[in-house]
Amino acid sequence: MIISASRRTDIPACYGEWFFRRLREEYVLVRNPMNPRQISRVSLSPEVVDGIVLWTKNPVPILGRFSELARYPYYVQFTLTSYGPEVERGLPSKNKILIPAFQKLSREIGVERVIWRYDPVFLNERYTPAYHYRYFEVLARKLEGCTKRCTVSFLDWYRKTKRNARGLAIAEIGLEQQRELLGHFVETAGRYGITVDICAEAGDFEAVGVLPAHCINGKLLEQIGNYRLKIGKDKNQRPECGCVSAIDIGAYDTCTNGCVYCYANENAGQARCNREKHDPASPLLSGQVTELDKVTERKMKSLAEGRM
Repeated sequence: MIISASRRTDIPACYGEWFFRRLREEYVLVRNPMNPRQISRVSLSPEVVDGIVLWTKNPVPILGRFSELARYPYYVQFTLTSYGPEVERGLPSKNKILIPAFQKLSREIGVERVIWRYDPVFLNERYTPAYHYRYFEVLARKLEGCTKRCTVSFLDWYRKTKRNARGLAIAEIGLEQQRELLGHFVETAGRYGITVDICAEAGDFEAVGVLPAHCINGKLLEQIGNYRLKIGKDKNQRPECGCVSAIDIGAYDTCTNGCVYCYANENAGQARCNREKHDPASPLLSGQVTELDKVTERKMKSLAEGRM
């Protein structure tokens, strides 16, 4: 199986020590988001884990530790946008810390293992199309040679997003404007050796050179791991999502990056409260197992058909 770490929270930024301890102990406990009393015991043994996909906006806490992932095929989805601190409140400086971190990460693990995410894209009075064009190029220029791919998505109006982002006065982006934005991104990224794909959008953008993304990408893991992987589409994601099946080991309401467009946190206070419950020695990301919880072993098996 493939492990996603994680769409629900930024494990590298907030819970790196816990993550590497879970890899050493080769298992993790994950609460069911729909029924928190149900807990799955998920094996992290290399015998059954065919790959790991890490999602982060700040890998600084785990730089220099990727040798601890050597037993697994893996790659990193690194979100780096042009928004300021009023939008991404908990992130350090882009110029001083995050861009150098992207460059260092690429040198450490290899350019093919680092995917740049420029998402979510939204527009308002400050973040106009002209603003995105200008600063997308700034980022692309600084990331030249550090990544081969940029995944773009547009802001989705989840319930939590509507609440968290209500102060941004965000404008709707129609399909034609999406195509125009993507066309500029493709042209700009191409000058720096970067291709652009689109994450979970219903529109057809092939005319501007953009194909659907596969953020949990079985083909990429096959290339990295030098194996064949018999795996299907993730049925738990939206129909437009191109990801293959994966098990997410994160937890909602635990990320303290403070992004106001967040879909994974009810609010910043709840996330801080849950992070205070975090124990790096616990197999759960937040809190402890209680007598009211039911722990069930997750049935897992390798889907690799053979080493090439």
